[in-house]
Amino acid sequence: MLDHLITRATVVDGTGAPSFAADVGIRDGRIAVIAEPGTVTEEARTREDADGLVLAPGFVDPHTHYDAQLFWDPYATPSMNHGVTTVAGGNCGFTLAPLNPARPDDADYTRRMMSKVEGMALKALEEGVDWSWSTFGEYLDALDGRIAVNAGFMVGHCALRRHVMGAEAVGGRPTPGQLDEMLRLLHDAMDAGAWGLSTTQSSTHSDGDGQPVPSRHAEPAELLALSRAVAEHEGTQLEAIVAGCLDQFSDAEIDLFVEMSAAAGRPLNWNVLTIDAAVPERVPRQLIPSERARKAGGRIVALTMPILTPMNMSLGTFCALNLIPGWGEILGLPVPARIAKLRDPAVRAEMLRRADSREAGVFRRLANFGRYVIGDTYSEANAGLSGRVVNDIAAERGQDPFQCLVEICANDELRTVLWPMPTDNDEATWALRAETWQHEDVMLGGSDAGAHLDRMCGAPYTTRFIGDCLRGRRLATLEEAVKMLSDDPARLFGLRERGRIAEGFHADLVLFDPERIDAGPATLVHDLPGDSPRLDSRAVGIVSVRVNGVETIRDDEVTGAIPGKVLRSGRDTRTVSTR
Repeated sequence: MLDHLITRATVVDGTGAPSFAADVGIRDGRIAVIAEPGTVTEEARTREDADGLVLAPGFVDPHTHYDAQLFWDPYATPSMNHGVTTVAGGNCGFTLAPLNPARPDDADYTRRMMSKVEGMALKALEEGVDWSWSTFGEYLDALDGRIAVNAGFMVGHCALRRHVMGAEAVGGRPTPGQLDEMLRLLHDAMDAGAWGLSTTQSSTHSDGDGQPVPSRHAEPAELLALSRAVAEHEGTQLEAIVAGCLDQFSDAEIDLFVEMSAAAGRPLNWNVLTIDAAVPERVPRQLIPSERARKAGGRIVALTMPILTPMNMSLGTFCALNLIPGWGEILGLPVPARIAKLRDPAVRAEMLRRADSREAGVFRRLANFGRYVIGDTYSEANAGLSGRVVNDIAAERGQDPFQCLVEICANDELRTVLWPMPTDNDEATWALRAETWQHEDVMLGGSDAGAHLDRMCGAPYTTRFIGDCLRGRRLATLEEAVKMLSDDPARLFGLRERGRIAEGFHADLVLFDPERIDAGPATLVHDLPGDSPRLDSRAVGIVSVRVNGVETIRDDEVTGAIPGKVLRSGRDTRTVSTR
């Protein structure tokens, strides 16, 4: 007997092949039968009519930071609401394990680092996670059997360094013995199921003390030694971030990526490839590592987002504005001193000069303050400004846009929410995106879901992209879009029997209405431990999501089932060799 039968669905199977009408039966968590409508004779415990609906493989998000959130939110919301059934975590060199049991303070260091660099509320990390593990395997075990989504995790370089070197992980170089210990920990983690190594050399990544995170102090020899260790384990990967990911790689960064992937004989993915027709030289430069890696016995994959990710800014809390060169030291001052500095015309002029300089890289896009929209306000002086564009307010007041924005924020003691209007929303840029998506080493992803919780909301990229393909710009067919969101990342990670609708495959499925599928606007909610805030987005047109055959979402509401699995390398992933 079948556990469930979906009849008369329009099946988009994830391979890119044309859609077809079919009945799909599920048994024991897998797809048991795919047949022409009305031809399945086997009885089913439950069934539903999917006439007019699309049945697709569950989407795979290749870049998330759900490492902590899954402990208080096993449904990985809002990603699962938007059809995501498998998430890859442990990215950018940051993981919650391993932790050195001889140094209990390492957990506090990790929490503060994650709060600073990934925008996770410190109170949520303290109250929502029990921090009871030491090894990476114990961390995976703590999640096993208690999650609704499938999840796999890289092991973070920062955690390895901190475990072995303690405080010397920041600023220090490992001795030969310490490097051997790091390698032992990495091997142990991969033996337990870690998907491989993640690391960061990005200049934007600082810990809770404001110092460069541990992995930023690693030299190439250390990174290559760790990469070679990855080669010894089945079903493993590399993920890495360097400063040039934000704009354009340096020659040394290209060399490093190529050498790491070749040393491991495994794919290396990085994020995020920002595509902008106003900077036409960026995409060719960022794909040079991919071209060179293939010749050297490696593979380098760039992740890029197919939507403009909703995000908010503030002069009062840490956000992307702090990452503009020279801005962090001003925006890090106490609020009264910060306001005084921001009201100084000379200071503002220098800030704008730095923001518009080449060193600002991709953050130059944030410096057109006239295009910002005022969000939530908190003072009588700002009554009626929510939803208005700064340029219009500045013209009325006879101020330049940045001065106008500063005065509005100062009235709210810098609590004003700011929404930047994207500068890369022109037809030429969208055409360039569609062209770039066709490159064999470019893949959709980079949502950062689970991180930067009150600043950005990338999780809904799946539904928003499909809606755009069906009713908006139509830059890809429905079949192509589904393949990009399911089979492509599943193949990169070597996921066993996932990413497609095929007999024998795991029944990770999303059923949606093609006339309605979309993502709602990002709204601020307070549902994290400690009443901490995050941005959320409702899924529109998602009828049902199933993980391993069990329904987890019905009409954008969680069902309470937790059928997800911790996907472990080797057992649940096969090697994607680059040699």
